[in-house]
Amino acid sequence: MVAAEPTGADDAQRSFRSGVLHPQNAPKTIADGLLTSLSARTLAIVRNHVADVVTVDDDQIVAAMRFVWERLKLVVEPSGAVPVAALLAGLVPGDRVGVVLSGGNVDLDHLPWSAP
Repeated sequence: MVAAEPTGADDAQRSFRSGVLHPQNAPKTIADGLLTSLSARTLAIVRNHVADVVTVDDDQIVAAMRFVWERLKLVVEPSGAVPVAALLAGLVPGDRVGVVLSGGNVDLDHLPWSAP
C-alpha cells in the first residue's frame, strides 16, 4: 500500500521516513482536508501497513480533480484527488492499482480550473 499527501502538508511522509512524529508546521495546500497532523496512533498504523508515503503538489491535485471529472464525471474534493494525482505522476508502483475516491465537498461555482 502506498499513501499520498500534498507536498505542502507532508507530515506523514516526514514522520514515516524518520520514524518520529513530525507535526504540521504551517501547512499550505488546496487539499484542506489534509491540513491536520498525524497522531502517534495513526503513524504506528501507517508504519505497519504502508510501503511508502509519496507527495504531490497542488497543480497535480487540480489536474487529478479535472481528470476524474472529465473521465468519470465525478466531482471529488482536492483531498480525495491526491491519490489519483500520485497515480498519474507515476508515484504508485504496480500493474493493478486500486484508488479510493472520496469527498464531494466542493463548491461547484469555484472549481479550481474554472474562470472566476
